[in-house]
Amino acid sequence: MMTRQVVLTSRPVGAPVAGDFAIREVDLPDLAPGEFRVRNLLLSLDPGIRQRLSQVDSYVKLIDLGSALTSTTLGLVEESRDARATVGDHVIGFHTIAERTNATWGPLTRKIDPAATGALSHHLSVLGPTGLTAYFGLLEIGRPRAGETVLVSAAAGAVGSIAAQIARIHGCRVVGIAGGAKKTARLIEEFGLDAAIDYRDKDLAALTAAIRDAVPAGVDVFFDNVGGVQLDAALDCLNPRGRVALCGLISQYNAAVPEQRFRNMFKLIAKSARIEGFVVLSYAERFPDALRELAGWIRVGRLTFREQIEEGLEAAIPGFLRLFDGTNDGKMMVRLP
Repeated sequence: MMTRQVVLTSRPVGAPVAGDFAIREVDLPDLAPGEFRVRNLLLSLDPGIRQRLSQVDSYVKLIDLGSALTSTTLGLVEESRDARATVGDHVIGFHTIAERTNATWGPLTRKIDPAATGALSHHLSVLGPTGLTAYFGLLEIGRPRAGETVLVSAAAGAVGSIAAQIARIHGCRVVGIAGGAKKTARLIEEFGLDAAIDYRDKDLAALTAAIRDAVPAGVDVFFDNVGGVQLDAALDCLNPRGRVALCGLISQYNAAVPEQRFRNMFKLIAKSARIEGFVVLSYAERFPDALRELAGWIRVGRLTFREQIEEGLEAAIPGFLRLFDGTNDGKMMVRLP
């Protein structure tokens, strides 16, 4: 059986460009024991893919030149040699960005009920890795308490917007950092945050001052998706026993040599504060409970989210590039016919 897939043709230097990728047709081999074949219906495009395109250490294997990109996908089982995957099942898993793929059951693999939510796409966004990352990163690493102040970077993004709203649900005062007037307005008007900070055109001193102005009582929890100047500024504003949940470092992903900032790292010592990174896979056994809680918040209107769905495999490459130029507008996905 033939399929088309998105492959890496050259390693990006700085920001990725369209020429770093191609769509190729390949022949899928017959299934081996323990494998099943999936016809992908939806593909998730995430900034974290960038880390696996260059020769750097990551928690997921580097993508080899000429190999297909991989991400979380949602698809329909067409053929199976694994008793856990039955023909006709809808499954989510970490698979190739392709029309069809041979897969094995992994930590992220799970069956879904296509009638359980309003749209299949929700299972890759708020009820998928995006929502789960926000949920566990905030509640398990940040551990906010009612009445505390939570600061979130990239707060208009897919993960940040959900983390910020979960903090509000838990009775916190929430301030978001985003880029531009449109996104900062959205933080308050759409996501219900208490205040918003525009990081654009601000150096470390200016951003620190803006945070102090928005949170004069200091920051108890910082949920960080960005790193760089935003992390350094937040460290200067932490309260004693403050917590930093390090979810991503998107400001560093395209740097040939990561910036060495963190002039305020000593604040972690001075404030007896804590910074901790996490990988959502560590909580895989608890996904069902988290998904039930997320779904409950959606049903009662306490959780709002955005999805941007492009059509066809050809949209995967430009869609991925939009993650780094700021023009995406919600959780980025590709729908396949």
